[in-house]
Amino acid sequence: RRQLPAAAARRGVAGRGRKGGAAAGRVAAMPGKELHKRKSVIGQFPRGSKSTIKRRDDEGGTELGEGVDEWTQAKTLIKPPDQLELTEAELKEEITRILTANNPHAPQNIVRYSFKERAYKQMSVVDQLAVHFTLCGNLIFRDSDEGRRQSLRRSTMSAVVPASSVILDLELELEEPDLKEDTSQLTVVNAAPEELEEPDQPQPRPVQERKLTNQFNFSERASQTYNNPVRDRACQMEPPPRANFSASANQWEIYDAYMEELQKLEKSKEKEKQKAPVSKKEDKTRGRKLTSLESQSDDITKVTKAAKIVERMVNQNTFDDIAQDFKYFEDTSDEYRDNLGTLLPLWKFQYDKAKRLAVTALCWSPKYKDLFIVGHGSYDFVKQSRGMLLLYTLKNPSFPECIFNSESGIMCADVHVDHPYLIVVGFYDGNVAVYNLKKPANTQPCFKSSAKSGKHTDPVWQVKWQKDDMDNNRNFFSVSSDGRIVSWTLVKNELVHTDVIKLLVEGTTVEGPEGLQLQTIGCGTSFDFHKKIDYLFLVGTEEGKIYKCSKNYSSQFLDIFNAHHMAVDAVNWNPFHSKVFISCSSDWTVKIWDHTIKTPMFIYDLNSAVGDVAWAPYSSTVFAAVTTDGKAHVFDLSVNKYEPICSQAVVAKKKNKITHIQFNAVYPIVIIGDDRGHVTCLKLSPNLRKMPKEKKGQEVQKGPEVEIAKLDKLLNLVREPVAKTSK
Repeated sequence: RRQLPAAAARRGVAGRGRKGGAAAGRVAAMPGKELHKRKSVIGQFPRGSKSTIKRRDDEGGTELGEGVDEWTQAKTLIKPPDQLELTEAELKEEITRILTANNPHAPQNIVRYSFKERAYKQMSVVDQLAVHFTLCGNLIFRDSDEGRRQSLRRSTMSAVVPASSVILDLELELEEPDLKEDTSQLTVVNAAPEELEEPDQPQPRPVQERKLTNQFNFSERASQTYNNPVRDRACQMEPPPRANFSASANQWEIYDAYMEELQKLEKSKEKEKQKAPVSKKEDKTRGRKLTSLESQSDDITKVTKAAKIVERMVNQNTFDDIAQDFKYFEDTSDEYRDNLGTLLPLWKFQYDKAKRLAVTALCWSPKYKDLFIVGHGSYDFVKQSRGMLLLYTLKNPSFPECIFNSESGIMCADVHVDHPYLIVVGFYDGNVAVYNLKKPANTQPCFKSSAKSGKHTDPVWQVKWQKDDMDNNRNFFSVSSDGRIVSWTLVKNELVHTDVIKLLVEGTTVEGPEGLQLQTIGCGTSFDFHKKIDYLFLVGTEEGKIYKCSKNYSSQFLDIFNAHHMAVDAVNWNPFHSKVFISCSSDWTVKIWDHTIKTPMFIYDLNSAVGDVAWAPYSSTVFAAVTTDGKAHVFDLSVNKYEPICSQAVVAKKKNKITHIQFNAVYPIVIIGDDRGHVTCLKLSPNLRKMPKEKKGQEVQKGPEVEIAKLDKLLNLVREPVAKTSK
């Protein structure tokens, strides 16, 4: 038997691992007979030649093969026959090569049809991607049925080993000069089954599958789907009509074009001068600038409508909760309040440039129910400055729709019923003016009074549009502190005034120098025209008196009511009942009158100066008043004749005073203005707008007759004692 080197045997045992070690142990435990057989088998292996047997070095014992000294021999370079012969200069020359990501095999002459130019065009962009290797694989999820079967199959094959076979692998490394490594393995030795049986060793059981401890097991899945064939669909249409236009631009043609433009500008200037005569030179220069900029602003005006719509959409999204409350919210807690109601604050309208100006006028548009007009000025005699006229809509509470500036504070405003684009305004300096909304904003009024045309000498406290006169000219009335009630008529391009009546206080004649008799003039603060009787109107004065006047009589009054102890701030006819009107004053009281009786029907003390009062458009017995202490009071005479059914603070600060209130004609809302320039919109709760309940088997009667009867019923309760005493 040949003796193996120790290093080779060590490598063979180490290379076999755990199974090889177990096999060697079994060989050592075999009896002598079996070992003799194995020796004879091993002895049958052919012995290697001398050239393949490894040598040992005498000194170090290292193995040395043949051909060890070959590295010391000189190496000769072998040149191919077709190699170029280059000089030393050419060899030393540096040639730079730039590597790019472009594919050298990509085609550069791809041509496609261009529908735009109607010709075949070469494509400038070529796909440079080159695919070198693709591999399609698949993964199986471990917890799936197929994955469990495979893992179970692997575990059983690794655990179960047949007892009839023993494998012994020995590697023999023999180095030769030509071959680097030659390995030989020993053959499998099959022993007799009766000699290898071990009765004490039990048969191994199949290993159970171990559950995964990681619950977040990650797996990748892939699937192949059928790619549908790509279809190209195209349609052919008739080309649009084309026409060739050519013209020559000579010097005289350019000159003619400029002359036409100048003539257009001059005509527009003349029209503006005719419509609005301006007294100051500054206003003339402003008008000229506007006309010169009209052509430049054409492109901006095209976008304004779309910009307004977008702005309203953004605001509607911003104030969506308020819009939902305005449309749908009904305070259900009114059922438990014993006929008392509340005001729900909705939007707050304010403009930065009108912060220091008080709200001096409020008026809803008769045509557009979401549009209202706000006049800004000052009630303080010392703090008089500029004024502003703003138009707000409920659709855009963040910014006014139109803005008009004035040099004097605006004290009152009114919108024409038939022509809602015309707004009449009264100023603190005694002038009146008419604004046209069809004209662009920030322009001068189309009609304005002057000292020559009979303007008032004191502030104009109220203006009202009237029906057109016999010549179909539009006209309006104004009342001022100078005691004059003036009718203004719009004739062509100017305002023509007519003094209707002078408010002379009776019994106050004083003898002046040289026997002249001087009469004290009453200062008018408010007035209102009858809804049905066209000539009848009421005038409130600073002395606390209310004059019942007629347009037909300018020298005398129909009646005089000693209404209040201080200035009458507002007078309003009832929209349903033709005999009833309401008045409020700074003496803290609100009074309801029958114009045929000189004494008031109802008197309400609100513990603060009353700034404004207004009838509700939906009921003859509901009205609202605002006081200077920041509260709004809503009354319903059919529910409670003595106290308000709602008294609510609208303004947070004590110094802030409420100036005006107005009901909307359609929606159950009111707008309230204060002296800080803010306008608050509030919604009336169901108790403040109660409608008659439906009774079983009876139809609910609605209409002005029902409202008149409802108010008459209340007034009769007050009139009866007076009638009995007169009898």
